[in-house]
Amino acid sequence: MRVLIIEDYAPVREAVTQGVKEAGFAVDSASDGQEGLWYATKNPYDVIVLDLMLPKVSGMEILRKLRAARSAARVLILTAKDAVDDRVNGLNAGADDYLIKPFALEELLARVNVLFRRRYDHVGNVLEVGDLQIDTATQGVTRAGVAIEFTKREYSLLVFLAMRAGQVVSRTDIWENVYDFESDAHSNVIDVYIRYLRQKLERPGWSRMIHTRRGFGYVLTSDAKDDA
Repeated sequence: MRVLIIEDYAPVREAVTQGVKEAGFAVDSASDGQEGLWYATKNPYDVIVLDLMLPKVSGMEILRKLRAARSAARVLILTAKDAVDDRVNGLNAGADDYLIKPFALEELLARVNVLFRRRYDHVGNVLEVGDLQIDTATQGVTRAGVAIEFTKREYSLLVFLAMRAGQVVSRTDIWENVYDFESDAHSNVIDVYIRYLRQKLERPGWSRMIHTRRGFGYVLTSDAKDDA
């Protein structure tokens, strides 16, 4: 759940960054095209929000380089250029969506969520793993019909695991996809947050959902399996 914002106008960049963070994503931001291209090529982002008119390196050049490198990131162009030809050129160059300035933050967040789900081939808002349900639109989580509250960091980790339900994910995968550059990289921080998730998801009478595969990582599944 990692998003990159590339926008040179500070008020827009800061507002979008804050809004996307509050929506549960890990967010990095860049103020020009050169910095944005560096971020975009060094990290596996799920969604990139990209202004077109950037200093140093244009947004269109960034987009073309990402697609030439076969980046899997979904790209949302965010720009004041509203001519039909501009939209067509952006989409033909490999953008997944196009939003014209000025815009409502709520619409941008909805589009980011759609692109994030599309990145992992999920169509609807709700992720289901056994009796666990996660509504990515409202950030509501229930298990066996019981609502469970999570912090933003816990929620991000849970959604990351749910998107890959049944698959083993390594600590490296988690670190690269759930945490931004400003995160504190203590060696045990992932283990700590896995423990927090277990405490909330595995109440008395409920089966274990998060399993450790020693030497490999973690897997979220509704199947009862012993850790090994």
